[in-house]
Amino acid sequence: MTKTSFLASCAVAAMMALPIAAHAQGGPAAGAATGAVGGAIVGGPVGAAVGATVGAVGGAIADDARPRFRSYVVERRHPSYRYDREVRVGADLPSSGVTYYEVPREYGVTNYRYTVVNDRAVLVDPGTHRIVQVID
Repeated sequence: MTKTSFLASCAVAAMMALPIAAHAQGGPAAGAATGAVGGAIVGGPVGAAVGATVGAVGGAIADDARPRFRSYVVERRHPSYRYDREVRVGADLPSSGVTYYEVPREYGVTNYRYTVVNDRAVLVDPGTHRIVQVID
């Protein structure tokens, strides 16, 4: 087996395991899985490895920081926006009628905003108003 074949096999095995880990963990793991799949489509096994790394870095609030962030949001007592659809990652919120708040630096996701939808804290991409993480 050549070095390239071995690396390709390892990348494929890692890529297949990532969705399971992402489902169980969320946050950066979900970003890694998404990045790996996207990278594999564009660049094969090497793209999967690069995509997983980039996806993990661009992830959302880490699992161990979620309870603290949830408490932070609850303490602010922001009004909850009523949304008639399922509150889930990938859902698009309206650009008006929803108030978006800055995420404190200590949570490491300053490129996103948060809001409260149907009494649930969510992270939102400010450019698209798409939910990128539901904080449960």
